[in-house]
Amino acid sequence: MQNKNNYAIIMAGGVGSRFWPSSRTNFPKQFLDILGTGTSLLQQTYKRFLKSFLAENIYIVTNEAYVGLVKEQLKGIGDQQILGEPIGKNTAACIAYACGKISKINTHAVCIVAPSDHLILDEPGFLEKVNIALEFARKNPALVTLGIRPSRPDTGYGYIQYHDGNEVDEIHKVKTFTEKPTADLAKTFLDSGDFLWNAGIFVWSISSIKAAFKEHLNEQFSMFNEALDSYFTDNESVAIKEIYEQTRSISIDYGIMEKANNVYVIPSDFGWSDLGTWTSLYEISDKDENENVSTGKNIMFYNTSGCMVHTSLKPAHKIFVLNSVKDLIVVDTPDVLLICDKNKEQEVKEVATDIKIKFNEKYS
Repeated sequence: MQNKNNYAIIMAGGVGSRFWPSSRTNFPKQFLDILGTGTSLLQQTYKRFLKSFLAENIYIVTNEAYVGLVKEQLKGIGDQQILGEPIGKNTAACIAYACGKISKINTHAVCIVAPSDHLILDEPGFLEKVNIALEFARKNPALVTLGIRPSRPDTGYGYIQYHDGNEVDEIHKVKTFTEKPTADLAKTFLDSGDFLWNAGIFVWSISSIKAAFKEHLNEQFSMFNEALDSYFTDNESVAIKEIYEQTRSISIDYGIMEKANNVYVIPSDFGWSDLGTWTSLYEISDKDENENVSTGKNIMFYNTSGCMVHTSLKPAHKIFVLNSVKDLIVVDTPDVLLICDKNKEQEVKEVATDIKIKFNEKYS
């Protein structure tokens, strides 16, 4: 039986600029069927939480410009469950907003906060860890995060170091947080065995996170707390707009998790990827005998290896032929064709910004 005090908060406000040109400002990554499964990343995340949470206890935080897209993709979700941010102010603000709103109706709530655009292959394994975290957070004044056991010395992720002493159910006290390290440092982390990737998935009780905001981000806590009476009323959007105009932009990691002394981590391995880049999509996709990936129809490879072609165009429109090339990312949309060295894809975000300036906002 689903616990009426368990809530899920899905963060769905990002632009996903590293997935340009498929991901655009007016239709970002979380609303795309980037995996070719017939459902968007947001829809997959929502369905995943429906397996363990009451439908009315799942909240979506997104940019107010995307509220219509959320309603379109998540049929039947209540209007009060979609929190529209007037402007993006990083994760601390959206978490303060969502947790504050939930606290208005349930002071006993325990919440998981998760991004909308991550891939999780082992959903039963994921939900098992979530339930362990929820129970721990229900019984202890703790801020819990799910850390991913690293499979390689990746420099694109933040790392969490934990203490060796077990608490319960493999829940460990966090020792340090480290932002994206150098290659040598990442290898040292991997070799040490007590470092995990920071997946940005958090679990806590309403009382614990409000206490953490009060201690570490008091100004933000005060503003959102003063708006409490406006939640679930016609005045909510006005109050939130005023707060977002004043509050600073800071992540929950910098603002709270790296400062608090009651942070715990659960080492996890449930087939996770943050799908932050085209290469990350390439890495988790099925490949042919020459390590090529194709998403779409009529894609032909000749003497080609390590390439990915991603297209959503109808089959009759075009045939894609790659001949005697390697390690390329090719993304075809109705108005932009991107061809990029797979090892240089970190430049895609800057390219998208440049194209927007030189041509038109519609290309961003």
